[in-house]
Amino acid sequence: MRPASSPRARASDARLLVIDPLEARLSDARAADLDRLLDPGDLLVVNDAATVPGSLAGRTSGGGAVEARLSGPPEGDAWVAVLFGAGDWRERTEDRLPPPRVGEGERIVFEAPGASLAARVVSVSPLSPRLVTLRFEPRGAALWDALYRVGRPVQYAYLRAPLALWDVQTPYASRPWAAEPPSTGLGLDTRLLMSLRARGIGIARITEAAGLSSTGDPAIDAALPFPERFEIPEETVLAIARTRARGGSVIAAGTTVLRALEGAAVRGGGALTAGAGITDLRVGAGFRPRIVDGLLTGIHEPGTSHHELMRAFVADALLDAAIAHAESAGYLGHEFGDLCLVLPARAAAGCRAGAHSRWDRGGRPEGVSGSR
Repeated sequence: MRPASSPRARASDARLLVIDPLEARLSDARAADLDRLLDPGDLLVVNDAATVPGSLAGRTSGGGAVEARLSGPPEGDAWVAVLFGAGDWRERTEDRLPPPRVGEGERIVFEAPGASLAARVVSVSPLSPRLVTLRFEPRGAALWDALYRVGRPVQYAYLRAPLALWDVQTPYASRPWAAEPPSTGLGLDTRLLMSLRARGIGIARITEAAGLSSTGDPAIDAALPFPERFEIPEETVLAIARTRARGGSVIAAGTTVLRALEGAAVRGGGALTAGAGITDLRVGAGFRPRIVDGLLTGIHEPGTSHHELMRAFVADALLDAAIAHAESAGYLGHEFGDLCLVLPARAAAGCRAGAHSRWDRGGRPEGVSGSR
């Protein structure tokens, strides 16, 4: 699937592939149509993590060029990072030169015009010598000031121009926890959020530290997504309970929201409670969500962890047909790409999406129609 090569001028212009799992139907819409695809009384839960400028270019004490990509927020004063060698985002991660080998105690200096930031290597992971833990100098508020002066957003070679930090922020971004943007939120602009509220569709939030999506290191990539920090406010737990009580559906805006809510429920023995935690939940076929009824996410290709996650909501035959349709219809992938809405199965029979494809008893699509 062709990746989107730049941010959209208007976020809600993203195309939206609607999957009705109960009726085994597909339809084409726009992100701006989300307010008519959900019902009054439904609840959309978003991830309000802001994206840090987590790509830092520097040199080791031996003079070797290195890029560190932070994988999330610090634990105490220690930051996990993945190291790359000489080069930049214009090269595919798998084509990048390996970084200089570093050991515990190694000092790395990161610089940008008018600013610098230093770090010590605290530890090197047995998983890969490229996966390290760093401790920065200075610390506290001075560290955050230097990080925002020196760092750039993490980005990949399919993009055609350098990203500005505002390109990777959702309209409701708050705490700087995300290494890469919770990208579903990039398709939700302020006008659409206001329209959802006006129709009686609730919006609640969690914060989840969306991590790196690719490193080019097979050992590291096989372990992604790493365990990620989350926090669920009490008001979100109450909003979900009210939604359930009135028969509404809970829609996760992004896979990070799903991991946080379902991970918290697993930890709580099926009950959702407010608070902070770490989720290492991996969702796939056979997983039965306890909190989330529907999913708004990107278009994810087979073989990715995000695609495996969608198998918890959509039968394989229908999911395969959805991906095939998305490819043939020119949907765009990756963080600035198009979106997919998996309707709640218990509400999907009343899908409001307009024209649909029909399926025969063998699970084969007879055709897909809808807006382009």
